[in-house]
Amino acid sequence: MTLHIQTPLFESRPLSLAAGRAVWLKLDALQPCGSFKLRGVGHACEVHHSRGARHFVSSSGGNAGLAVAYAGRQLGVPVTVVVPETTTARAKQLLRLEGAEVVVHGSSWQEANQLALTLVGAEDAFIHPFDDPLLWAGHASLIDEVAASACKPDAVVLSVGGGGLLSGVVEGLKRNGWSDVPVLAVETEGAASLHAAMQAGHTVEIERLASVATSLGAKRVAEQAMRCVESHPVYSHRVSDKAALLACKRFLDDHRVLVEPACGAALALAADAQALADYRNVLVVVCGGATATLEQIDTWLATAQ
Repeated sequence: MTLHIQTPLFESRPLSLAAGRAVWLKLDALQPCGSFKLRGVGHACEVHHSRGARHFVSSSGGNAGLAVAYAGRQLGVPVTVVVPETTTARAKQLLRLEGAEVVVHGSSWQEANQLALTLVGAEDAFIHPFDDPLLWAGHASLIDEVAASACKPDAVVLSVGGGGLLSGVVEGLKRNGWSDVPVLAVETEGAASLHAAMQAGHTVEIERLASVATSLGAKRVAEQAMRCVESHPVYSHRVSDKAALLACKRFLDDHRVLVEPACGAALALAADAQALADYRNVLVVVCGGATATLEQIDTWLATAQ
């Protein structure tokens, strides 16, 4: 029994028509805490719990923190999540609904993370939002489920923030004998740390984050993301904030599921016939996002470029 659930896999008729090819959705927005993060975070929390951890500490104002809070509640382990000052009131409310102690510190995730690390005691476990082999192993279960359905895609489209999902999907492709399936890694133009790393040939810290897709807001991707780029076919794509937001709106209309702009980045590429021209069957990871509201998406759209 795992903390995450097996999520639906089905062809999206609207996206298939828009892209001119079969577009399949792995709907991880339906995980209990709202995003794919529960796969890796749940796995990490279960491992640490089995090793005797009495308290979980994390640093995330978004989906990773929610996944830790959910996992802690399910396992009966108290959770502290350190969030930056930029975290929305809704995100803090959702964390508290899961029973987590919320500490607000710093103007960025990096500053929140520094404080979180000082709170980890001898009997505690620190759960990183994206940079941990336990997370990647858990996220790889997404591809295990697709492989079990005997639906091998020609390409996988996913959004990239810190690189945890990318690292897990590549691990899943490899362990299922699908090393020939390329990954189309999508970022918004104002949060393209993987794109910058691929151009430089090594991880780099981008100067600033300028995107409404705050869940993609890692200034530097994990080193594992670059190892994936070096060992697996990974292609970088960027979309505008406006394209990501419009994709969220279309997805709500088409499939009655609200996702956040970070997920909208992948969905924007999923409707791009030119970007997908080389593939017949495309798998899109609908990674989700629990903190999005339709009102906020409409507000962002009013000024998005």
